[in-house]
Amino acid sequence: MKLATLKTGGRDGSLVVVSRDLTRCQAVPDIARTLQAALDDWDRCAPQLAEVSLALNNSHARHAQPFDAAACHSPLPRAYQWADGSAYVNHVELVRKARGAEMPPEFWSDPLMYQGGSDRFIGPRDPITVRDTAWGVDLEGEVAVITGDVSMGATPEECASAIRLLMLVNDVTLRNLIPAELAKGFGFFQSKPATAFSPVAVTPDELGEAWDGARLHRPLEVTVRGEHFGRPECGVDMVFGFPQLIAHVAKTRELEAGSIVGSGTISNVDRSRGSACIVERRMLETLADGKPLTPYLSYGERVTIEMHGADGQSIFGAIDQIVSPALP
Repeated sequence: MKLATLKTGGRDGSLVVVSRDLTRCQAVPDIARTLQAALDDWDRCAPQLAEVSLALNNSHARHAQPFDAAACHSPLPRAYQWADGSAYVNHVELVRKARGAEMPPEFWSDPLMYQGGSDRFIGPRDPITVRDTAWGVDLEGEVAVITGDVSMGATPEECASAIRLLMLVNDVTLRNLIPAELAKGFGFFQSKPATAFSPVAVTPDELGEAWDGARLHRPLEVTVRGEHFGRPECGVDMVFGFPQLIAHVAKTRELEAGSIVGSGTISNVDRSRGSACIVERRMLETLADGKPLTPYLSYGERVTIEMHGADGQSIFGAIDQIVSPALP
């Protein structure tokens, strides 16, 4: 089934079930008013939500309404946990190589992870607001999962069974703020503003053969400034699957239902597939020509992130954002 959150009903929005073709939806206040409420009581809510989904897809829903992605918040407008990994080690190796840094061998066996701000996400059609584009505005196209409760020390096998939903991510990054932050030795903070997620989150069974329990095997389609930027394959070169990433987070803490774990920027060794972030292209340009050529984003410029199934239909809906000045 596919779930979304409309920008109604307060800060956490209103949960709706969405048809497979993303044309219709139905509010379900009698089951759960918000996605977080559904996740907190998943064993009871999931079967009822699945019945609504079946009715929608068979055109039997009595209270369906047109689905508008522009009316959506991120599926979880805020979350108890947002932990983003870097499962595509090729991306990490490339960025470090371009600045002449060796990559520690343990990066291939122990996932990188940072804890992002989760008190406020932005909607998939909301602008990327920044006070100064000199900070180096970049997109990062990713996949993320939403979990149920996960025990401390859970094994990857146990973590796999806790995956409730998947969605796409634009993990916006302010590249020019990163060097000074990392030089302090305490990780990202100001360089990671509000994150956006796809209009719709989907259950793993909705993905069919594209989901193997650990990786999503579909290309991520990225455009920048109205032009094709990349179509990297999400299931290729992902060194750590989602169960491993979740287990990494849970090593020393419990995860509450509604925790979000991201894959990190999708990146393939095959350069013909393009990139899911600007910095990767800039690093390739630096390696080839001695300097970067592609600029970071400026005000008024647009980025889109989307994924289609084998049938050509959009799976999650599109993240479609324009960079805008932050108002006082």
